[in-house]
Amino acid sequence: MRVLYIDVDSLRPDHLGCYGYHRNTSPTIDAIAQESRRFTNVYVSDAPCLPSRTALWSGRNGFHTGVVGHGGTASQPFIEGTDRDFADVFRQTGWMSALRNTGLKTVAISSFAERHSAWHWYAGYNEIYNTGKGGMETADDINTIALDWLQHNANDDNWFLHINYWDPHTPYRTPEAYGNPFKDEPIADWYTQEMLDKCLSSYGPHSALEPHHHTDLDAWEHYPRLPQWIDTMDAVKQWVDGYDIGVRYMDDHLAAVIQALKDADVYDETVIIISADHGENLGELNVWGDHQTADQFTSRVPLIVRFPGITKGGDVDDGLRYQFDWAATLIELLGGEVPDNWDGQSFVSVFKQQETDERPYLVISQNAWSCQRSIRFEHYLCIRTYNDGLKEFPEVMLFDLDADPYEQVNIADEKPKIVAQAMVYLADWQAEMMKTSTTNIDPMMTVLREGGPFHTRGIAEDLIERLEVMGAHQQANRLRMRVAGE
Repeated sequence: MRVLYIDVDSLRPDHLGCYGYHRNTSPTIDAIAQESRRFTNVYVSDAPCLPSRTALWSGRNGFHTGVVGHGGTASQPFIEGTDRDFADVFRQTGWMSALRNTGLKTVAISSFAERHSAWHWYAGYNEIYNTGKGGMETADDINTIALDWLQHNANDDNWFLHINYWDPHTPYRTPEAYGNPFKDEPIADWYTQEMLDKCLSSYGPHSALEPHHHTDLDAWEHYPRLPQWIDTMDAVKQWVDGYDIGVRYMDDHLAAVIQALKDADVYDETVIIISADHGENLGELNVWGDHQTADQFTSRVPLIVRFPGITKGGDVDDGLRYQFDWAATLIELLGGEVPDNWDGQSFVSVFKQQETDERPYLVISQNAWSCQRSIRFEHYLCIRTYNDGLKEFPEVMLFDLDADPYEQVNIADEKPKIVAQAMVYLADWQAEMMKTSTTNIDPMMTVLREGGPFHTRGIAEDLIERLEVMGAHQQANRLRMRVAGE
């Protein structure tokens, strides 16, 4: 068996053609999707990058691994202490080790571990290729290694190859020579002047008034695809174009990888999986080009699975699933056993028989840019905020994703019974997490006690200065009064 896992940083599903996007951002992915099963409601348990990949590769959510943030204590796995064996728990029960136990050689082409000092993430790999730019790679950097590896190894049996592309991640750095294939194409019609005015009336890291989170106010000049501020509808389009260009540039390079499989005459025998470590907010909740919330756009990821002999074109799964549920399913499809300590639950019978069983609800978390836990159930998303990361989020937000797919109207006050149901789900989840934890620690509480989300600690004065430079004096004064009160 051969398995190719395409892992695209910051790739949100609704900017892919196969998920209904109006722009032609993803012809290669769309063609693969026509031969695949496409999942529409897959969420990472913990966002963003370091927590999400730790969860997927370990099969356990951040509450159980200890990794929920990007810095401080809760960016590192719980210490196993005197019970630690010669090999730690990541090596013994991680996803790559479980796949190795099925007879696969496991290979990674990624700079992720170095970018986040996530050395536990290497556990279980036979071969590791660090592309060396700390997540600032473009797809041509990745393909240099990926195509060489396939040239020498594609015809071997029993491999799992993880290829990690970064192009949709800010700062948008697709080479200028590539141009803009979307120059004359409109952005989605939910982007309106009213929406932009609402964003400009508020503040926060990666808001419309401060979209770069740079201490150097001129740093944006190094990335000509990005506007300095998102203060006009032209700037909105430039920002969205930058993201979509990154997706298309990656997709063009993925085409070369697929062609390499075909040239080696192994395409028809290769399982192909396309997913992401998290999505990306592009204006929703006034977050631009980043992944700062436990919401639909940061936490939902694409999942496209082409499994010869099992999937067929047009298969769609709308069930609520965690991303590591798919990891557990893959282990079983390959004849392996899901480790006992996993939170991920295989749905292999559903996958094979096209049944509709799903989780009744999901709890998704964010602790790098804000501290939030959200409950995704039915057609609702309820967000409970414990620290808003210098934004102006209310403590509870509720969105009807059918009626309001871009999270523009908080209906928490209008739907108290729905909010109450969400809080029951959250309390049940927290009790189950603590009951099954190997520690007495809720890692989100660690983040809160260490000063809040890592990326927003100690930046309030700098943010106030930038707001003043922008002329946003009311917003600067609100933040100044807030900081003085705290």
